[in-house]
Amino acid sequence: MSYQALYRTWRPQKFEDVVGQKHVTKTLQNALLQEKVSHAYLFSGPRGTGKTTIAKVFAKAINCEHAPVAEPCNECPSCLGITQGSISDVLEIDAAS
Repeated sequence: MSYQALYRTWRPQKFEDVVGQKHVTKTLQNALLQEKVSHAYLFSGPRGTGKTTIAKVFAKAINCEHAPVAEPCNECPSCLGITQGSISDVLEIDAAS
């Protein structure tokens, strides 16, 4: 088993699990349900506010095989691949280092 940082192990997997960003998650869920997703999104803010977490959940919801959905299923190959980091269409860039 390979090493995985604690923050990645316990990262929320659904919008409903994200704490303190209700206005952001609701806006993104509305875009998903209305199928009005923009070509690009910029997430900015202080460290630890959930930018990467929300981006990953959003990417899963967009690519979920059950789309359009407000929450990713976390069971289809697309959702699992994004969670595991094996889908080459979704890259997580570690800007902290």
